[in-house]
Amino acid sequence: MIYRMLALNIDGTIVNENGKIARETKEAIEYVQDKGVPVTLVTSRSFASAKKVAKALKIHTPIVTHSGAYIALEVEKPLYVKKIAEDITYEIAQFLEGFSSQVYLSHEKRSIIGKANSQAKDMAKVSWQRESRLLYSKQFVERVSDHLLENPMSVPKISVVMEHREDVWDVIASLKGMYEEVDAIPTSDYKLDIVPKGVSKLRGLMYLSERLGVKKEQIVMVGSGMDDIDSLECCGLGVAMGNAPGQVREAANWITRSQSEKGIPYFVTELFRKQHPIPFLKKMNIIES
Repeated sequence: MIYRMLALNIDGTIVNENGKIARETKEAIEYVQDKGVPVTLVTSRSFASAKKVAKALKIHTPIVTHSGAYIALEVEKPLYVKKIAEDITYEIAQFLEGFSSQVYLSHEKRSIIGKANSQAKDMAKVSWQRESRLLYSKQFVERVSDHLLENPMSVPKISVVMEHREDVWDVIASLKGMYEEVDAIPTSDYKLDIVPKGVSKLRGLMYLSERLGVKKEQIVMVGSGMDDIDSLECCGLGVAMGNAPGQVREAANWITRSQSEKGIPYFVTELFRKQHPIPFLKKMNIIES
């Protein structure tokens, strides 16, 4: 198989716990792009945060962000945007604040982060700290719902970190019964993302690949999170990081080394070293333009 796109999750895949990207990983991404294979990011992160990662990796392909709700190369010129309406954003924020949790509104240009109540503070700190190192303009408020009363917002994604694991599934069930306009996606034992109905990382990747003329079987997807599973199963080659949870590894065709063991450089070398550059394959009429 000749692969014509490489899609990468960020956290647990590219960026380490300190928010750093290894030099070998940067070189591996450059190696793939030099072969004429576009590289994109498929992430639950905000566009602004993911864009900084893309810039560090010298990626010039539109990236799939906000769990698929915002696809763009530049913030002013999105290819695809789907947002949660202002009134529903307010109602959901108010509902989530009834739990021991921290609520986070993820806009393409800035973020609004509520104060964590009870012991959820420690959980939230761990969850947000990696992204915050690469984050954009952020505003901390006492209560997100109170802020929205005076400053209504329509957002691509709402995230929440819960203190109690069982609350995640209670929230998912409740939102499913309350709103037809959103989907709730668990991203860890204590965290979930709320996105517009029909939005997912897989649908975002398929939207982008269609516009680039790349078939799903020509895509290599590398992931490490629970919300990467459907993309790993759907694409031509699903690669799980060695540090990924068991369910993620089971969904993959290939398990590479962990992030700390330079899993991206290892897998890229193994997979792409035998593939000729795309321009050469086109010139030899091995593949269509």
